[in-house]
Amino acid sequence: MKTLVLSAAHQQTAKIAAKIIKDGELVAIPTETVYGLGADGLNPEAVAKIFAAKGRPQDNPLILHVAAPADIEKFCHSIPASAYLLAEAFWPGPLTMVLPARDCVPKCTTAGLPTVAVRCPDNAVTREIIRLAGVPVAAPSANISGKPSTTTAQHVYDDHNGKIPLIVDGGPCQVGVESTIVDLTEERPRLLRPGGITPEQLLAVLGDLVVDKAVTAQIDKDAVVKAPGMKYKHYAPQAEVVIVAGSREKAAAYIHRHATAKDRVLCFEEELPLYADCNPLSYGREDCVETLSAGLFAALRKLDNPQIHKIYARCPEGGGVAYAVQNRLKKAAAFQIVDAEVEV
Repeated sequence: MKTLVLSAAHQQTAKIAAKIIKDGELVAIPTETVYGLGADGLNPEAVAKIFAAKGRPQDNPLILHVAAPADIEKFCHSIPASAYLLAEAFWPGPLTMVLPARDCVPKCTTAGLPTVAVRCPDNAVTREIIRLAGVPVAAPSANISGKPSTTTAQHVYDDHNGKIPLIVDGGPCQVGVESTIVDLTEERPRLLRPGGITPEQLLAVLGDLVVDKAVTAQIDKDAVVKAPGMKYKHYAPQAEVVIVAGSREKAAAYIHRHATAKDRVLCFEEELPLYADCNPLSYGREDCVETLSAGLFAALRKLDNPQIHKIYARCPEGGGVAYAVQNRLKKAAAFQIVDAEVEV
């Protein structure tokens, strides 16, 4: 199969992509978060192709992408008032809501659950593709399952050249990490995955928010999950990733004591001079966490090299978007964290 790459700016791209989706095939689509591997979310055979292309576990549910906020009523029922408040505040945008699924949504899309994750992406060409296709587009991140996510069309091409018909090139993703996911099917709203919409923003609208254990710790492999990215090791390069917490000076001292010639350091731009002899790679500035969010996956993909033995990573602290960056790095490290303030 020849994989075609078309610019999102080309006037025929949306029509071409929509036809491929209507025909039951896969299209890599740009969003503000990451690139997605999209298919007709109501077509079980098309959805099965997503799982096959990614090597994705069957019990990992997909997100339905819709063209407009009003479309959630076509695929969800018993929608609480809080969902409409969140949609008004953050859609189109990097927020996914888990809601009760209508019977038209196949179980392969929901991983057998009675709920479905749904969002309206903040990307005009992708919303137009969905509108022209006339179906919701199920689209997990376009990376091979478990590997660092795709934030450019080139990343998708590297993973899927010859495997899918079309990649829509919309340029680098602005947010750079997957959408925030909030479950609205329980008595209290529950944060299942942090992202570009922060816990603080959710609280301002909802007035209440529970943080699921999967956000801060590894959960059991047999657990039933309602949203992507909760259970399995995610976003990881081939090398072991170890997060080194603590002050700049203590972290640098720890890494210099333990790093070998086969190891790499993933750090903030401000810290590059501290690791000049350790082959460091910056993924953004600590004083501008949005650059860390946008640059994280591109950096992890650069470090996805079998010759690298271990990656020592520095992680931002605090809330807001930093909370999402922390989550992704901890997932990549399988929650392996060293406190340089106490470790030798």
